[in-house]
Amino acid sequence: KAQEEIQVFPRVTGKLIEKGTQEGDRVARGDVIAWIDRDEVGLTFERSAVESPLDGIVARVLVDTGANVSAQTPVALVVDMEKVKVFLDVPEKYLPSLSKGMAAAVSVEAYPEEVFTGTIVRISPIVDIATRTCQVEIGIDNKEHKLRSGMYAKVKVVTREYKDALVVLKEAVLGKEPQQYVYVVREGKAYVRDVVVGVRQGPYLQITRGLVEGDRVVIMGQQRLREGVAVFVEENGA
Repeated sequence: KAQEEIQVFPRVTGKLIEKGTQEGDRVARGDVIAWIDRDEVGLTFERSAVESPLDGIVARVLVDTGANVSAQTPVALVVDMEKVKVFLDVPEKYLPSLSKGMAAAVSVEAYPEEVFTGTIVRISPIVDIATRTCQVEIGIDNKEHKLRSGMYAKVKVVTREYKDALVVLKEAVLGKEPQQYVYVVREGKAYVRDVVVGVRQGPYLQITRGLVEGDRVVIMGQQRLREGVAVFVEENGA
């Protein structure tokens, strides 16, 4: 959503006789969006201006020229797009890992190659009883107005960081916790190594014990291996 989205209402009842702006126009606070004729039979009034309440862009003009309006009739929608807000419904189990000020990487389908950087600015103090989720708000600078109200976004927030972590493809790990293992290849033979798995992310598993950097692990055909069997290594791209 835009940082500010405000529906603009006239102050008087009458007929909209002229539009001062069109959809997509930039407006400043106080600029005239439309003019209202409030003349009545036997009476003549000065026309009344419908003014923008903020600096922004006219997102929609909601009535046509000639339409009768009242103080309850929205005439236009004005938005401030300099910053946008992304709202997430986060499962409650992840709340202990989140805090205000944390960075968030945001992507949208309109710009698949671009990542927008935002910051968590608000975490709701309540959890929705029906969904067991909590609303989290992320703020993003949007000077180029690439992000638009109504877009669907994907958000990534790093809640933990592990420096110099050893990782392997998940296909390399066999067995079930707590007895998991991999096959490593040394001098043309396969050897079993018991491992301890840490964090899982996408196709990778962190190995906290059992391997060292540079170990060559088998990711295909391990089911036919056993300790000390000679193997022929076929490397992709060789």
